[in-house]
Amino acid sequence: MRIESHVTSLSWIPSEAVKGYTKPAFTMGITHYDDPPPDVIGDLETLRGSDGFRFANRLTAWAEFDGDRLVSYGSGGGLVMGSTSVRLGPLGVRFAAFSLPDLRPEPVLGDGWVRFRQSAGGRTALPFPRRVSHPPYLRMQSPLVWTTLSLTLHADGRAEMGLDGASPFPRHWVYGADDRLALKAGVTDFARWAAQQGAEQTPWGFEDSLVLVTAAETALEREMSTRIMRGGAKPRIRSLKAGEVLVRQGEPSSSLFLLLDGVLGVDVSGRALPEVGPGAILGERAILEGGLRTATLTALTPVRVAEAPTDLIEVEALSRLAQGHRREDSSASEAPASEARVSEARVSEAR
Repeated sequence: MRIESHVTSLSWIPSEAVKGYTKPAFTMGITHYDDPPPDVIGDLETLRGSDGFRFANRLTAWAEFDGDRLVSYGSGGGLVMGSTSVRLGPLGVRFAAFSLPDLRPEPVLGDGWVRFRQSAGGRTALPFPRRVSHPPYLRMQSPLVWTTLSLTLHADGRAEMGLDGASPFPRHWVYGADDRLALKAGVTDFARWAAQQGAEQTPWGFEDSLVLVTAAETALEREMSTRIMRGGAKPRIRSLKAGEVLVRQGEPSSSLFLLLDGVLGVDVSGRALPEVGPGAILGERAILEGGLRTATLTALTPVRVAEAPTDLIEVEALSRLAQGHRREDSSASEAPASEARVSEARVSEAR
């Protein structure tokens, strides 16, 4: 029996993700934040031509089994580089990115399965002046961006994908064999990424980076998030430290929230429900059901949320969202893998 599959990550810069002295370049339109990639990616070359991502990593793999016995196997794919667009007045120029060699260690073989792994990445050619902690205390090169993907093929026909590691910035989305969005890196850390000293703390040096992985939110939430961030009135951006409470159950409030970055814990009457990750829309039930919060939301990591006016989204769309958000019908321990639960992928420190 022959099993074939693939997994793809797209890396992009979401709205309001850049901090510090580099942010004016985005707010003034010299360079740009990215629109969220599509729910289904199709042809990567077409998407790259439309400036649809900064970096992509695609891992393809196949395996032949005779019963549970692995007969032969192979893998391919690699990095697909995007570009960075810069505008100065009416003029525009694109900077091609610098690619690093793909890292594809020997597959791990098991009883009735084989696991493949691939790290791919690079850096933009656009200069990025930043401070570092050792002489000469200034680097002009951009930090490295990468993802480490895994793909496990089983003799019974199953294929399991994973985001095993990633750079702290930008946002990384992962698509399955059907090219549909399935997983997300839950946290971006621009400051830690900008402080990158060199290649030592990357897969091309001595280690990868831990990554919090969450399941993808619904297509409706992705549609609504675009309305919130690009629909006219600019939302208020709030930042919370880990442990801070965004809203408490029973409090009067009528704001709608879009979780931009980080992971929130959800608690209803003392019962922990599945956590939510970036892209989740929260607060619609208080708007629809009398103005009282139906859950307590607590930051499990540093969090950024956009607080939007209630009239930005139609009531009908909020009602459809609420129907799919009956989170109190499940608990954190009972939530299926498709729920936005957090998993911390620990990766090897040496190659």
